[in-house]
Amino acid sequence: MPFPRKWGDATPPPAAALARDVRSKSEVTVSPGWRFAVFALASSVGVLGSRILVPLLAAPLEVATGLRFPSYVVSISLGMLVGHWWTFRQAQPDGWHLVALDRAAFSWRTIAGGAALGAAAIGLPSLVLLAIGWLRLEPTPSGDLWRSALVALGLLIPAALWEELVARGYLLALLRERFGARVAIAVTSVGFGLMHLENVGATVQSIALVTLAGVFLGSIVVAMRSLYAACAAHVAWNFVMAGVMHTSVSGIGLDSPNYRTIDAGPDWATGGRWGPEAGLFAGVGMVLAMYFLLRRRSRPRS
Repeated sequence: MPFPRKWGDATPPPAAALARDVRSKSEVTVSPGWRFAVFALASSVGVLGSRILVPLLAAPLEVATGLRFPSYVVSISLGMLVGHWWTFRQAQPDGWHLVALDRAAFSWRTIAGGAALGAAAIGLPSLVLLAIGWLRLEPTPSGDLWRSALVALGLLIPAALWEELVARGYLLALLRERFGARVAIAVTSVGFGLMHLENVGATVQSIALVTLAGVFLGSIVVAMRSLYAACAAHVAWNFVMAGVMHTSVSGIGLDSPNYRTIDAGPDWATGGRWGPEAGLFAGVGMVLAMYFLLRRRSRPRS
């Protein structure tokens, strides 16, 4: 008669293994449509809650500093983060990895690389426009440049964060999972462009250039596998215009102490009222940045 197996062979699998098995089965059965529905509902609740709480917390800060707190964009950013967090707890256990917001996606080198791409894509074309005289600097009343730059960053960071979470967060990840990266980037980039339709002075060209910016930022997410890098590129792009050049950002003007950059050339090149990001020179800058990014990605590692 054969010997019985060891007792250890007959013991049931540990609870952690069972939990992983249950999670893997739930991931298969929960469709992308339902996952997005959970995400949209959770994000809506998160935004509504944040819009109640954030102004209450911001009021003492405004009194103490004398600065206006960007409650609206901070509320949307926090609400979107809550929506992602709740969805990942309920229907997408690997969600932070899926949207490239996990620990592996967060590195200072990656973030600095994204910021450098964003700054170069708008900064270099703007320097060319300044060199040929199609953009021009003019003096303005003196002020504190450092304070102005910090205030601009305080507004631009949450503004970029909520736009990235909306356009290149979970929605991009689900579309990419179902249709592939190219379709996902194309769809979310068109949506990103349409998000700016109500901005002052919006034109067909400005919306087309913002759509191209969506492709640029989506390419950073895919190529660098980091939504943090795309956020850094977005902030750096806007900060070059608002904090360095003192020009409009998507038609919105910020404080410009000591000097400002004015349009002195054709709108098709300079972007006109919207600022340089709506000009064709900025489009060339983004295309060159994407070429550099994709070529670097395809280069074999030693």
